[in-house]
Amino acid sequence: MKRIVTMQDISCVGKCSLTVALPVISAMGVEAAVIPTAVLSTHTMFKGFTFHDLTGEIEPIMAHWKKEGFDFDAVYTGYLGSFEQLNIASHLFEQFGSGVMKIVDPCMADNGKLYAGFTKEFAAAMKDLCAKADIICPNLTEASFLLDIPYRTEYDEAYIRDVLKQLTALGCKKAVLTGISFENGILGAYSYDAEADVFYSYFTIEEREHFHGTGDIWASTLCGALVNGKSFEEAIRIACDYVRECIHLTLAEENHNTYGVNFEQAIPYLIQRLNG
Repeated sequence: MKRIVTMQDISCVGKCSLTVALPVISAMGVEAAVIPTAVLSTHTMFKGFTFHDLTGEIEPIMAHWKKEGFDFDAVYTGYLGSFEQLNIASHLFEQFGSGVMKIVDPCMADNGKLYAGFTKEFAAAMKDLCAKADIICPNLTEASFLLDIPYRTEYDEAYIRDVLKQLTALGCKKAVLTGISFENGILGAYSYDAEADVFYSYFTIEEREHFHGTGDIWASTLCGALVNGKSFEEAIRIACDYVRECIHLTLAEENHNTYGVNFEQAIPYLIQRLNG
């Protein structure tokens, strides 16, 4: 059985990070080993959430795994909350990432702004982790901070291709920009494979609302599809289609909550899509 290890925080309520990565990867028929970096009562959309840092537990977890001889088919990092956690993520790559796929979702910004608590110095340090990955999947805001370039809300295809080439120049083999749109009502992802010098894009109809955590679902789905042997392009299509289905089913529920999507209800679609 294939096995992915993912390092990110977990919210007791709220559909993001490990709360979605664990069930999504598992539903795709892949064992999900987890390194929780922190535990929160809810995700950060809620006010007054509790937070407990687990940084001190991570190195001992990795040491125990090394002693037991565990190995993985992919190493995937999501939200990392400190410089120390970035350094530990590098150690994770060094100890368990040799010869296997390494994916970084550089969760740190959106809508032109860094998340609370993050700085430009943190973005520069995240760039070093991205350089060690095989695949990175930032949104355009995160890409702008990684490259230290102005964030744009208006752009054309030539600009996106240039950003992707700059991202792979950091050291990763492939880069995917998520949340890309060239026309109203159409949203998707645009990628570049530096080794093959190939661009690829895939778009779906944009749903009328956006939700917290869909980027984490997208990255987890991409990782699961790749470990299942799907091509890079097919994995992108599956991730885009699954996220759209999650949002679609959420909006179909009359009294749906606003803090996350009904990804659970869309799991049958994901399995069918994966095996189709």
